[in-house]
Amino acid sequence: MSNLTMTVNGKTVSGSVEGRTLLVEFIRNDLHLTGTHVGCDTSQCGACAIHVDGKLVKACTMFALEANGAEVSTIEGQANGDGSLNVIQQAFKDHHGLQCGFCTPGMVMAAAALLKTNPKPSELEIREHLEGNICRCTGYHNIVKAILAASGQDVSSIAAE
Repeated sequence: MSNLTMTVNGKTVSGSVEGRTLLVEFIRNDLHLTGTHVGCDTSQCGACAIHVDGKLVKACTMFALEANGAEVSTIEGQANGDGSLNVIQQAFKDHHGLQCGFCTPGMVMAAAALLKTNPKPSELEIREHLEGNICRCTGYHNIVKAILAASGQDVSSIAAE
């Protein structure tokens, strides 16, 4: 067992983990932040997407000890300070960018990473950025629309599916 300390959603947390413990396991099991989902265990689906030191990562591909000393942000840390939905979360709600909700935390985290580096992405850029995130319910159309709306762009030109 090894000790680790990191900042998660602005709070310093510590724990003791085995070297083989994945970051997603530490987040879910030790920190009880269950919004980060485990979907495939093979880094294919993106349900476990989080930010580590400002970069989008799949938490199932990283050992918890690799995040020792890091700044980690999960879906639970995305809301505004007063607990209201942030602009991305609100856009997902307003534009029906979710259905069953299983992929939604990873999609929101991916969208946040995209909008941080590209504040006004095109529809194609959004679709390319989401390539590592799988949604089995929505067909992506409304997810793309929600991200466009979150970026402040007009979504009326996006044809309904």
